[in-house]
Amino acid sequence: MMPLLLATSNPHKIEEIAAVLEPLGIEVVGLDSLDVIPPEPVEDGNTFEANARLKAIGYARSTGQLCLADDSGLVVDALGGAPGIHSARYAGLGETRDERDRANNEKLMRELKDISEDQRSARFVCAMCLADEEGNVLAETRGEFPGLITNRPSGTNGFGYDPLLYLPDVDRTSAELSPADKNARSHRGHAARQMAEKLKEMSHKS
Repeated sequence: MMPLLLATSNPHKIEEIAAVLEPLGIEVVGLDSLDVIPPEPVEDGNTFEANARLKAIGYARSTGQLCLADDSGLVVDALGGAPGIHSARYAGLGETRDERDRANNEKLMRELKDISEDQRSARFVCAMCLADEEGNVLAETRGEFPGLITNRPSGTNGFGYDPLLYLPDVDRTSAELSPADKNARSHRGHAARQMAEKLKEMSHKS
């Protein structure tokens, strides 16, 4: 299998993307597979795409490996697009990923406590960027996952804001979907499937 470095140590992201790319003969490995993890590139872009590009190029150059990076987050219309690119550290609290997730979800619910249900439209967004060993951008994709923000978290699958994104057509939150069902409709799943198509095109040309 062809190894592909995914610029994350988040096991949930690795699992979701590997589920799409491994059938193509691509072995997806995270940063924790490296003997020495390079310093994290500064994500000072003002869009998901810009930050995905910064991560892909930075890690590809520092490791000399083909690198795929994503930048993702939650966009809430009633909050003017917040938390957006600041989704991971929206509340600015918590040492562990679970603590940050809990603090972020609590802050989001506070921000929306006076907003009616029909005004709680939101979507997860995922931008992906693939860079070669020298840091040249080979492909970029974007996926979205729309829903509504609930009043209270529900479900134990997934991570981040998954327990708060309600999907009216199935009467469940993202965190109540099975991994397979979530991957079939999620922002990361959409972006990864588009990336898989681009990888196939590249392999045919080479």
